[in-house]
Amino acid sequence: MATVTTTALCLLASAALAGCGAGDDGRSAGDILDEANARMRKLDSVTVDITNRTTGGGTVTSHLVTDLDGRCRSKTTWSKGGTLEQIRLDGSDYVRPDRAYLQKWKSKPGVTAEQRLWVRTPVQQAAAGGTGLTSCERPFDSFGTAKKGGSTRVGDTEAIEVIVTDKADKEGTYTFYVAQEGEPYLLKTVYKSAAQQTTTSFSGFDKPLNVRAPKADEVLSAGGDDD
Repeated sequence: MATVTTTALCLLASAALAGCGAGDDGRSAGDILDEANARMRKLDSVTVDITNRTTGGGTVTSHLVTDLDGRCRSKTTWSKGGTLEQIRLDGSDYVRPDRAYLQKWKSKPGVTAEQRLWVRTPVQQAAAGGTGLTSCERPFDSFGTAKKGGSTRVGDTEAIEVIVTDKADKEGTYTFYVAQEGEPYLLKTVYKSAAQQTTTSFSGFDKPLNVRAPKADEVLSAGGDDD
């Protein structure tokens, strides 16, 4: 009778209590990831930092502040040279490459001065033309087969690992780090394969979004979108 009562109390109480599941609340890995993705989709703003390393291809880093809809600002830097800044706001993209980007990626070796001006184009043009510009949106969708990993810390926050494999990518493994304290935010994801490692970190949840257009005298219009 005492054993049955103790078991019932453990089921009713939080599974995080000592002796009632050793810190496991009983949710599946898929449930944990689904809850994290659902919470992330509700954010009004978030900061996303990505580092992508490839075998022999150098490193690409990007810093994105976004409302997950139509307002964002990003900066992408290539370890082999080149930086591209972008602001997406009110249906327009403001894009500013640096000199190294123009010289290397756009095959304009004659460029010698730094680029002070931003080029303004309609967002629709970027989407139709496949320019590779950053989107403000993030999918936050679950996929593949998920299993629980261990407990860890991401910065100052306790987190649980969710490890995902997918038939569509037999060579790679995804590890998602979900906050166990407070809101179930997705704190970090790490993708690893033989040729690539991508780390994506999330912060600044629901912080005020300070995305503004460049000054008028710093903008050139293109694509038929005049001021």
